[in-house]
Amino acid sequence: MTAVQDSPTAVRTVTVEIDGRSVTAPEGTTIYDAAKSAGIDIPVLCHNERYDPVGVCRMCVVDTGGRVFAASCVRPCEDGMEVKTSTPELERNRAALTELLISDQPPRAEDPKDTKTKDNLLLELADGFGVARETTDLPCGSGRGTDSSNPVIDVNHDACILCDRCVRACDDIQGNDVIGRSGKGYSTRIAFDLNDPMGASSCVTCGECVQACPTGALTNKSIRNIPIRPREELDAVDSVCPYCGVGCALTYYVDRERGAISFAEGRDQPGSQSRLCVKGRYGWDYSASPQRLTVPLIRVDSAYPKGPLSADVRGDGHGGTLNDRGRAGDGGNRSGGGRKREDGRPGKDRGRKPGGLVDYDEVLPYFREATWEEAFELIARRLKEIHAAGGPDAIAGFGSAKCSNEEAYLFQKLIRTAFHSNNVDHCTRLCHASSVAALFEGVGSGAVSTTYGDVANADVVIITGSNPTANHPVASSFFKQARRRGTKIIYVDPRASTVAEHADIFVQLKPGTDVAFYNAVMHEVIRLGLIDRKFIAERTSNYDDIARTVADYPPERAAQITGVDADKIREVARTWGEAGAAVVYWGMGISQHTTGTDNARCLIALCSITGNVGRPGTGLHPLRGQNNVQGASDAGLIPMFYPDYQGVDREATQRHFEEAWGTPLNPNRGMTVTEIIKSVLQPVGVRGMYMLGENPFLSDPNINKVRKALSALEFLVVQDIFLTETAEFADVILPATSYLEKDGTYTNTDRRVQLGRKVMDPPGQARPDWEIVQDIARSLGLDWNYGSPSEIFDEMVAVMPSYANLAYDNLGLSGKLYPNDDPEHSDGTIVMFDESFNTDDGLAHLVAAQWLPAKELPDAEFPLVLNTGRLLEHWHTGSMTRRSFALDAISPVAEVYMHPKDAADRGLAHGEMVRVRSRRGSIELLVRISHREQLGNCFIPFHFREAAANLLTIDEVDPVGKIPEFKFCAVQVEPLGVSLAGAETVAQGAPA
Repeated sequence: MTAVQDSPTAVRTVTVEIDGRSVTAPEGTTIYDAAKSAGIDIPVLCHNERYDPVGVCRMCVVDTGGRVFAASCVRPCEDGMEVKTSTPELERNRAALTELLISDQPPRAEDPKDTKTKDNLLLELADGFGVARETTDLPCGSGRGTDSSNPVIDVNHDACILCDRCVRACDDIQGNDVIGRSGKGYSTRIAFDLNDPMGASSCVTCGECVQACPTGALTNKSIRNIPIRPREELDAVDSVCPYCGVGCALTYYVDRERGAISFAEGRDQPGSQSRLCVKGRYGWDYSASPQRLTVPLIRVDSAYPKGPLSADVRGDGHGGTLNDRGRAGDGGNRSGGGRKREDGRPGKDRGRKPGGLVDYDEVLPYFREATWEEAFELIARRLKEIHAAGGPDAIAGFGSAKCSNEEAYLFQKLIRTAFHSNNVDHCTRLCHASSVAALFEGVGSGAVSTTYGDVANADVVIITGSNPTANHPVASSFFKQARRRGTKIIYVDPRASTVAEHADIFVQLKPGTDVAFYNAVMHEVIRLGLIDRKFIAERTSNYDDIARTVADYPPERAAQITGVDADKIREVARTWGEAGAAVVYWGMGISQHTTGTDNARCLIALCSITGNVGRPGTGLHPLRGQNNVQGASDAGLIPMFYPDYQGVDREATQRHFEEAWGTPLNPNRGMTVTEIIKSVLQPVGVRGMYMLGENPFLSDPNINKVRKALSALEFLVVQDIFLTETAEFADVILPATSYLEKDGTYTNTDRRVQLGRKVMDPPGQARPDWEIVQDIARSLGLDWNYGSPSEIFDEMVAVMPSYANLAYDNLGLSGKLYPNDDPEHSDGTIVMFDESFNTDDGLAHLVAAQWLPAKELPDAEFPLVLNTGRLLEHWHTGSMTRRSFALDAISPVAEVYMHPKDAADRGLAHGEMVRVRSRRGSIELLVRISHREQLGNCFIPFHFREAAANLLTIDEVDPVGKIPEFKFCAVQVEPLGVSLAGAETVAQGAPA
């Protein structure tokens, strides 16, 4: 496997003279770019190398000897051209243009440190040319207005020079198409949608326009009343985003005097290319929340027998619905508790009740502060006692994909070496476990075979079971860009998310029918002879079984199952089969099913029989959910694998790790997240757990069962940055650092290993997770002496062949893709499997799948199908994003999304409070009428504790990947006045 390189082609060049220097550049290079390559600066306003040049401001004009000056940003070089970039006449023209523009600007701020003055390209030019608004004789205009409707972005139309950089940023880079122009003549101004206020428009607050604006017309507002100082007065710390698996590179600008982050910007990196979404750019202030845990806590004796502590988590009083005691977590400031909020919580209330976070005042009295030494002694003693009494199967650990590679590695090593148990898992069990199972079975690797940026080389793309505009917004910007350049997008999903608006073909299939749909597509591909016979013969096995199976799925039969018209199935098959290069990107709409592994098997087969693996613009890419779910899985945070997916039940592998770690190891596969929860409820099973950064009370299915399991644990250690719902069941709570407060590496969905760097000091006694894990290991008798994350990384690389050649010091600011033969000179492997697959025989092992119905189907009492997922502004159980001012302000309330007819049939109006109930319980939340839902289906985001979607979901799992069915269960939605007679609610203690 090597990085795929473009074949060399002859490039024609031209030679020009710029300011007396001879410059040779490829034909078509603009004068501006040629001058820049020679170290010659030409002033610009409207131009930025990231956007297509338009030449509207004329600041960059140069003298080419013609009748008029030429805009260097758009004028290509010509062989023999003589260019002058800085003559007296050019400088006079630029000064005059600057004076004209500056005359119409708002007055400068009196504060010389005001960032709107300092970080302003137009004002810098004015200072350079010695012109000022206050001294010009030109008439000054104003009156186009300001707009403060967005919670984190200010718009000052009077400062706008109509350079259109914000328009190009929104359209060309992010593909959101929100910003344009409105008005005529002097009243012309930038407009959001149909000249709506920014905060009321379809703007997704990615902030790309702010980063693009050269004049201060678009600026960041301060967050948490921390003034924004100019960047030259701030410390710049390069790091990576802590949210989704895209792993965007960014720079935090830190105000050391105030001990706070001032603002964040995207930075250049091959993957994200300076782009960010709303979470990356504005969602970092959670780390400064007054609710941070700051000291170790031990449960007091009077809080036993153990169980949940708050009324919401107990499930009494409101049946798992919104509470009415005030915003949870706003209580006193004991042991890292919160203060009363002062932000006023802007947003659409629409009958919203308070609620949302653990009530510190209600929970903290059940814990006492402790020293680290006391906490470690108690943890070691109790876990040793449980291990001595119950053996390896009595101990389990949940790690976290929010932690670094080094922390994931140490955590799984601790469970395996201290307790000889493989009962160690993390959130991959709740997102892509079935994808990984199918990929290992099929191609011998659980990682993606190409990057999301490789979409630029594809003729056709299938995006399926994913809403990347919400879940992977920066990756989606690359998809939208590719479509503008001619790539065809086929979008397959039960919901008509915003991706559907960018698709050439949108397939809205019934939930849970993916296998039938893709079998029918393969049926047509084979019937039309669009398969790659050479690839099949030389690089796959079991094709005949695939062909026999899909022969039973003609489009007409699949149409009956999926609800997709047979002709549309044929259109998808022909479009895919005729593509020269095609790639599949999928999300948890594929994996989070009891048939998730079969769904992924179909995608592997579809790519393989058409030869769409191993070349640029082809391949298989499950878009990873959390920021480090790829790295945590690579590092061995999985019950059946040691690091780098080396099976724990393989004798040679076991011997290798026993030698590396210096201790005997357990040869049996461990239990998964869902199996561990079930085991706790058995007479003999898991009795002690260590949870690092996970919150299964909200993230796992069937919360009733999770509540019972957590209550049944003899001893639970929770290590986190906030008091979570799961922490209410803990015996010991350890205060950890957020990713902003520690160093480490993270591996994104592309297999890019990147450095996350410490930005701030941790609060109170909070400590990095790797240090805490190491001290627990020492308390248990292990001789661990790691001095830094780099030392841990070195040990990881030594036992992980895929990471070979990587070192902490050679990752650089952009990180490196793995595998990588030469990280000193190469970015790494983009396209994998160009010659063979990672299987024992080098072939892709195709596995046929039969369509099976979901485990729980709608009926008369529960007639709707519930789908769960994420919102753009929020993240998993909300412990981070709901403490971020911007993210919570934009999306403050829980809603159930319903088709208009389904709502009308129930007499429900938009914004009304409703009850959603399933066979496991009920929740109360607002109804949102949505044309994106199919008739008979509804959607609930799972971020909201006060309306926990997983109270409703079933805990049936995929038999291979052991992933829960989050995407399909039967529910009813009804007005709050409807009686609950006969329904099993949380308050009534529904059986798990």
